[in-house]
Amino acid sequence: MKKINLAITGCMGRMGQQLIKTSKANKNFKLVSLTENRVINKNIMGIRPNLNTENAFKKANVIIDFTVPKCTLEVLKIASKLKKRVVIGTTGFSKKQENIIKKYSRKVPILKAGNMSLGVNLLMYLTEIASKSLNNNFLSKVFEIHHRNKKDHPSGTALMLGKGIAVGKNKDFFRLIGKKYLNKKSFPYGKKINFNSQRKGSVIGKHKVSFSNGKEIVSLNHEAFDRALFSEGALTAAKWIINKRPGLYSMRDLLNFK
Repeated sequence: MKKINLAITGCMGRMGQQLIKTSKANKNFKLVSLTENRVINKNIMGIRPNLNTENAFKKANVIIDFTVPKCTLEVLKIASKLKKRVVIGTTGFSKKQENIIKKYSRKVPILKAGNMSLGVNLLMYLTEIASKSLNNNFLSKVFEIHHRNKKDHPSGTALMLGKGIAVGKNKDFFRLIGKKYLNKKSFPYGKKINFNSQRKGSVIGKHKVSFSNGKEIVSLNHEAFDRALFSEGALTAAKWIINKRPGLYSMRDLLNFK
């Protein structure tokens, strides 16, 4: 099998570094390009990082992007022009930015996921089932913990799970978003979905979805112990999308969850 030429954006970030490490150990990929939003005056794995430009991505078959929304849209603009496939692990997009991503997906295949973990995507699937199965007397909330350096909150995964609750109830997620708390010891259930985020230590990721009718609580949770599971998931996505037509895909499509 011919190796897939891979470009990684945000190469100096936590996920960028993890992706470099994982891709080097994966025989299906050849790392051809690294980019950052600033000049990096050193080689990484024999590659000099570039800024996000057409020249930086021209040799790539697939671009994996774990950065920030502004950078991701910059990358998609270039990828769309060059007809490059893109795997997006970036989180924190606004509704307007989500619509821009959909627009680019008409031109190139894009797989976008707030979390690349098999376990988390299974959790979202189970969240949809629980939300659909429990009656309207059950209120819901989402709790998450990440390392102290994570800037966005709620996390992309927490928002994914919130969307799972909304899908289960066949309601618009953005209209169901409730209060967003940060570093609270406890927080209430609500008619809308409340979120609580904690930032501490070096926690890779803990997520919990809870439903309650005041008489009982149903909880679903997931904990990540190794950041490699996200980079391995991203590479699986990159391999999967290589033969896909333009469109906006998710890990649900890859995992064939119905």
